[in-house]
Amino acid sequence: MRCLGTKRLEELLRTLSQNQHTSFKPSFNAKKEATFHSSTQKTQTQLQKPQSKSGDDDIKQWNVAISSYMRNGLCYEALRIFDRMPRRSSVSYNAMISGFLRNGEFETARKMFDEMPERDLVSWNVMIKGYVRNRNLGKARELFEKMWERDVCSWNTMLSGYAQNGCVDEARRIFDRMPEKNEVSWNALLSAYVQNGRMEEACVLFESRENWALVSWNCLLGGFVKKKKIVEARQFFDGMNVRDVVSWNTIITGYAQNGKIDEARKLFDESPLQDVFTWTAMVSGYVQNRMVKEARELFDKMPERNEVSWNAMLAGYVQSERMEMAKELFDVLPFRNVSTWNTMITGYAQCGNVTEAKNLFDKMPKRDPVSWAAMIAGYSQSGHGYEALRLFVQMEREGGRLNRSSFSSALSTCADVVALELGKQLHGRLVKGGYDSGCFVGNALLLMYCKCGSIEDANDLFEEMTGRDIVSWNTMISGYSRHGFGEEALRFFELMKRQGLKPDDATLVAVLSACSHTGLVDKGREYFYTMTQNYGVTPNSQHYACMVDLLGRAGLLEEAHSVMKEMPFEPDGAIWGTLLGASRVHGNTELAEIAADKIFAMEPENSGMYVLLSNLYASLGRWGDVGKLRVRMRDKGVKKVTGYSWIEIQNKTHTFSVGDEFHAEKDEIYAFMEDLDLRMKKAGYVSKTSVVLHDVEEEEKERMVRYHSERLAVAYGIMRVSPGKPIRVIKNLRVCEDCHNAIKCMAKITGRVIILRDNNRFHHFKDGSCSCGDYW
Repeated sequence: MRCLGTKRLEELLRTLSQNQHTSFKPSFNAKKEATFHSSTQKTQTQLQKPQSKSGDDDIKQWNVAISSYMRNGLCYEALRIFDRMPRRSSVSYNAMISGFLRNGEFETARKMFDEMPERDLVSWNVMIKGYVRNRNLGKARELFEKMWERDVCSWNTMLSGYAQNGCVDEARRIFDRMPEKNEVSWNALLSAYVQNGRMEEACVLFESRENWALVSWNCLLGGFVKKKKIVEARQFFDGMNVRDVVSWNTIITGYAQNGKIDEARKLFDESPLQDVFTWTAMVSGYVQNRMVKEARELFDKMPERNEVSWNAMLAGYVQSERMEMAKELFDVLPFRNVSTWNTMITGYAQCGNVTEAKNLFDKMPKRDPVSWAAMIAGYSQSGHGYEALRLFVQMEREGGRLNRSSFSSALSTCADVVALELGKQLHGRLVKGGYDSGCFVGNALLLMYCKCGSIEDANDLFEEMTGRDIVSWNTMISGYSRHGFGEEALRFFELMKRQGLKPDDATLVAVLSACSHTGLVDKGREYFYTMTQNYGVTPNSQHYACMVDLLGRAGLLEEAHSVMKEMPFEPDGAIWGTLLGASRVHGNTELAEIAADKIFAMEPENSGMYVLLSNLYASLGRWGDVGKLRVRMRDKGVKKVTGYSWIEIQNKTHTFSVGDEFHAEKDEIYAFMEDLDLRMKKAGYVSKTSVVLHDVEEEEKERMVRYHSERLAVAYGIMRVSPGKPIRVIKNLRVCEDCHNAIKCMAKITGRVIILRDNNRFHHFKDGSCSCGDYW
């Protein structure tokens, strides 16, 4: 038999040596390694001495040494032994190839297979299995078709490869071509049907033969449970002649997961076979049905517990937000794994206790991608956006593996703090990492672009998405609505319906909001009053709030009030606030005071509602009532929310408050604003001083509105953002009417596109007009 040349062996050694630094991770500790070397030292000594045995026995001894090294992850040493062999058989090569594959050295295995002087059936089967494990089914099939001889193992390897990778139809074609089938063949195809939810075909296959093994019965039973076909699962279970503990565990889990916890408990009590998984299935069932007390009672009775048992009970306390009990259980855990730590971190984060979540995170002996994602999401959801982004950067620096959840949380944070440039950088990383095509991350990207004011980028991404779900469409409809492009939002709505997607309650909220922001009263009425009939959606408080907003903006205040009276539930503070806002815009003091009284009773500390009513009184010159409101706020300890605006320039955020005196470039900014103000007045701009809630001279009112935070931020953007690029500003409160008029003028005389996001919607200013059509 021809041997590999010295040059080729040296090449393999170089490849392996390089991989040692990056890929090889021996699966045993120093003590185990020492034991292994002791056990193989005799073999090596014998190999070095002259042998009196036959040549076949000699080769067998070398092969045993190779296999021993490979089993313990010592590929480099195995290759050294292989290199020293005076003669080699196909078994020697097969031992090397299978060893390389077992230890993750696919390329080295492939090279050795290609250089084999003579291959036997085992060689082909081993290499095909290697390709299958690497999910390279094309190469596996190519090799399979070249085989001059195949056995049932060859066929089963290809069949299982297709089955495990979801290629069910191709698996079936292989199955039908098989000259001989064994139990593995039948079960592989059955599992393929079950795992891919094709239960009808699975049942047909199952009925086509008799004498199925118990594992196959359990497989089909699990398929019924997975598809939530609990009635069929029970019928199948009752028809089983033989059941093992897996059968009982599967049917108990099925009932528990489908909310039929009493039936699950009945079966649990009847089960003649119980192991730790049976008990754990029942505990998990109680937890999933929010029956934490019952779960704990059963947990305390368990004859033995495993990691899953402890984690299930811990998850029960976390899901019910009983973090004190969760902490007590966590402290007495006999073992803690990464999943346990992650459960606690997630629990604290979801309860808003990010301090305790971070304390645990810092104490973790080992973190996985879920740990990082949970902590980043915790910061993001509790309003600590910048801390979330800092942690994301830290994760990258520490070599943490990025996953979809961490990317999604980071993108959500970028959306909340309007960090568009960072969001774009994350998008680039996603594309490079191959994460951008799925709905999960794709929807997070859509939301980020919409919330950061770049609806054009959102639209481009939407067109490129390979998979779109209802969330994708809702995000775009809502995005166009908030940006003031109501007609485009409705166009997307009609297109979505033509694509065969059924609108849900979130879709209708976005559609009604689009009608409201665009003044499409008749269209909004039509959608609202036909949503149950046409789409099966029952109006909730959000839909009613949109309808009140739609009518209120149009000045139809009495009709809006009538809609509120007809609601099947009591209006909440948000709906009354909508009516109050509309009453202020249209000067209806009587209705405004009714709405304000309702809100003050429900939400006595809602400073925004006091401001709205003060605005109305001030616009009517009722300064005495403005003063009374201020006294009332002071007596109740209600403080007005400070307005501020910010702009991101070159990954740095610049924040402004009214009459800001703290910005490093304030002198240059105010000088620029003085010049800009003169140009605006020449262009016809006149201050709307009625928005000032102070009884002062007109000149003082003009000065007060001139230095509102949004105008300072816009002016700074004109100074520092490169010409041709949009200026994006965010304000935490609603933009006042005077600033809205001023920014329209600023956009016209500077020729810039200005995008302002306030706490209600987006305003796109261009050529002296706004996307809202002055209807906001």
